[in-house]
Amino acid sequence: MSARIGLPAPDFTMETVTFDHGFPVTKSLADYRGKWLLLFFYPFDFSKVCPTEILSLNRRIHEFAKLNVEVLAVSGDSIHTHKAWMKASDGIGPLSFPLASDYSKEATISYGVLDEATKAPLRASFIIDPEGILQYSVVSNSKVGRSVDETLRVIEALQSGGLCPMDWKPGQQTIS
Repeated sequence: MSARIGLPAPDFTMETVTFDHGFPVTKSLADYRGKWLLLFFYPFDFSKVCPTEILSLNRRIHEFAKLNVEVLAVSGDSIHTHKAWMKASDGIGPLSFPLASDYSKEATISYGVLDEATKAPLRASFIIDPEGILQYSVVSNSKVGRSVDETLRVIEALQSGGLCPMDWKPGQQTIS
């Protein structure tokens, strides 16, 4: 199954790690039922652009929490690599959300974001609603980091329930 807007998001099951837990925790799409999910694919740990994105999300995690949004960051790196990246002196440190390992590439393939050249996920974001329906996706060149402001804006637009014109911002009128 490939990820398509308006349809149920492809299911996934992946091991995740956090800075504080020494053991992996298995997460699946069903674990996020009743909440919005930002499923955030990135190419590699220990790279140049990826940590800027991960740390930017982490700095603003309280804004996602206010909107009932959980964040799950996914790469094809192993959980051991994720842990090493968090704990390294030049690493990303503790995060307020888990890093998932899609070592098998199953989620990367089912969401249609496998870069055939590198065998890593493309830089991609998916917003899944509390019922498990895919509401938004963006895939970008791996050389360009995404915008937390734009991601939050899209989530708020989706949650507004209205038709939102281009450049709509929270607090502005939607289209009737």
